[in-house]
Amino acid sequence: MSHSRDPKKPIEETENDPKVRPESAGAESEASARAEACAEEHGLRHEADKLARLEAEREEMRQMLIHRQADFENFRKRVERERREDRDRAVMQLAESLLPVLDNFERALSVHRDPAYEEYHRGFEMIYRQLIDLLGEHGVTRMESPVGRPFDPHLHHAFDRAETSEHPEGTIIDEVQAGYRFRDRVLRPAQVRVAVRPGGEKASTLSFLN
Repeated sequence: MSHSRDPKKPIEETENDPKVRPESAGAESEASARAEACAEEHGLRHEADKLARLEAEREEMRQMLIHRQADFENFRKRVERERREDRDRAVMQLAESLLPVLDNFERALSVHRDPAYEEYHRGFEMIYRQLIDLLGEHGVTRMESPVGRPFDPHLHHAFDRAETSEHPEGTIIDEVQAGYRFRDRVLRPAQVRVAVRPGGEKASTLSFLN
């Protein structure tokens, strides 16, 4: 038996009856689902973009912090280096002014050997040792005796030369004044007497002694 539209029902009511048009309800449901999916996808993209921006900002802040820390570390090291250099200059200036005093002590200790002045000699020697120890605590040390070693213009100053055949030319045969270092730098070169070969012009063959 076939169904036919009730002639008593209006046309509009028949068209809106879900029993009459079921495909219309399915299409609306599918369209609604697609709209919801698009909205969800758009929301996810928005959140992903927002997360990417936040990640980029975080990385930018991290790089900026690293650069600031490096700048501060360089500044700290520069300040420490400048302070250390200032201290070193002050120590060197003080040591240079004290070296003549040490020279006079050494001369006095080497000359006065009279037993009658033994007590004074020990007193002067004690003061001399205290000065040497004090300078040593600040990095100032006396160079080893260069006698018997080859002349080195970076460490020695040729105070005099002596013609001799007993020593090889350029050998230091006497130390006139002691040399001193400040850590790894020469504070004062040792004044020395250097051997040269005897015989007229040959005695001036060492250019550094001229």
